[in-house]
Amino acid sequence: MKFNWGTGIVLAFIGFIGFILYFVVLASTGKNSDHHLVTEDYYQEELAYQQEIDAESNASKISADFRIKKSTEGLTIEVPEELRLQELKGTLSLYRPSNKHLDFDLEISLSNSHLLIPDERLLGGRWDIKIRWFDKDKNYLVKKSITY
Repeated sequence: MKFNWGTGIVLAFIGFIGFILYFVVLASTGKNSDHHLVTEDYYQEELAYQQEIDAESNASKISADFRIKKSTEGLTIEVPEELRLQELKGTLSLYRPSNKHLDFDLEISLSNSHLLIPDERLLGGRWDIKIRWFDKDKNYLVKKSITY
């Protein structure tokens, strides 16, 4: 068999296609590849997303903001002064993008001007925090991301 330009181009295409197929198979079957949805009830949450947008809009109208600090006891979330006077009812959700088994929710109960999340509940890394509360006819939502 004689090797010419046509044979070289065909072999180059075959090599390139083989290379791409190898990486597609590697990416889709590898141990580090996790292609699951972020939440189990993704479609139900997507339907309620407009309510979440409205709650974030309501929270953005409040002049003060929740401040998050790392302390020796854990994570301290300082509540804005204008919300301290009200009886705050709602939930605090901590979401760990890398491991759904570490996610947890806490009921908001204010005895001070801050909320404390104990250090033993948190591992080092990224956490997404959602603070949801309601007042009469409005829902509020604040989202924060931290590295603990």
